[in-house]
Amino acid sequence: MTEQPGSLKAPGKTEQHTAEWCGDWTESKTQEAQSPAGQPDGCIQPRMLPDRTRSRCADRLRRYSRDHRPDCKQVNIALVVSRSGLPLGYEVFAGNRSDVTTVKEIVEAMESQYGQANRIWVMDRGMVSADNVDFLRQGGRRYILGTPKSMLRKFEQQLLDSNWSEVHEGLDVKLCPAPGGEEVFILCRSAQRRMKEQAMHDRFERRIEQKLEAMAEGCGKRKQNPLRVAQQVGRLLGQNSRAAGLFQVDVETDTQGWAHLRWSKRDERRDWMKLSEGCYLLRSNVTDWSGEELWRAYIQLTEAEEAFRLHKSDLVMRPVWHQKEHRVQAHILICFLAYVLWKTLGQWCQRAGLGDEPRKIFAELQQISLVDVVLPTRAGVSIRKRCVSRPTDHQAILLQRLGLQIPAHIEFADL
Repeated sequence: MTEQPGSLKAPGKTEQHTAEWCGDWTESKTQEAQSPAGQPDGCIQPRMLPDRTRSRCADRLRRYSRDHRPDCKQVNIALVVSRSGLPLGYEVFAGNRSDVTTVKEIVEAMESQYGQANRIWVMDRGMVSADNVDFLRQGGRRYILGTPKSMLRKFEQQLLDSNWSEVHEGLDVKLCPAPGGEEVFILCRSAQRRMKEQAMHDRFERRIEQKLEAMAEGCGKRKQNPLRVAQQVGRLLGQNSRAAGLFQVDVETDTQGWAHLRWSKRDERRDWMKLSEGCYLLRSNVTDWSGEELWRAYIQLTEAEEAFRLHKSDLVMRPVWHQKEHRVQAHILICFLAYVLWKTLGQWCQRAGLGDEPRKIFAELQQISLVDVVLPTRAGVSIRKRCVSRPTDHQAILLQRLGLQIPAHIEFADL
């Protein structure tokens, strides 16, 4: 049963809502006529984006919470987008549950609402399990899925090879057909992601090393319980799990019961860490697409996050602690409309040959200002005229590419 926000009321109490996006990729004949340049259009992408925006509501549902807050109710939003990424609609689902348990409900609900057209379901690795993959296959559904980081080990040789295809600067992909030809794996390598992961690994490694040195020094100065020291080591490695595999730690006990801590670094783990930094793996049963097309379809999951990022930054609407259900629904609707507008502006800029990021163009064009010119007369009447500042050469080029024309002056209207 699908539970909407506000299905359970708790008078006098408030709780937090975390709105999360998901969706699926649809290619339907009814949408082809709406697609630009006759391209097949339509897509819904199932995606959970935890903790993107929060709003307060008078509901209570104590169950699973990704934010470790079982007292707060979460909602999932299935986002329907076209193949070009333009949002078409959305549906709200209950969110206080594990990601992998939501797939069947979302798929069946979206198919009953939007039909069972030729559709590609795109999900991140948090929603993927063996049962969910079997469910998608049994229904003859096509999919593009994220995979656990551990699966990269099976493609170590492909990571070492040099025959990568460049999608854009800093992003390379490689297709690796699976045995039997029913699936294909897509290796992705991002320079930006490599820098981020490398910084994280270095930070965690320094933290573990400094703490182990302090613990080893403490064991040499005073008698400590070996079991307690081992627990401290386990807690330290658990809190810094991204670099924990680099260390071999042993806690020994001498004849007097003193604990001795010895540790070393594993060079073989470091080699794999350096090789896999910035890399991730996708899997799909869509075998007639190129690696770039499959990657661009999957990456729209991250673009959906803009729906909640926009209302905080560009719309200057920080999260509001709502008290009523209809305000939560309105909050979600504003996020959806903001995403529609933003994607429309991005496609407008892309058709003009200005990229797909309108934020930089807005920053340049907002320098154009309105000026009120006031001319006093001898009769005591002031003539007021509102004029537009002259665009710079760079701004004029942007306006010309966008097909916009700024009036020299603006007439005042009588209201």
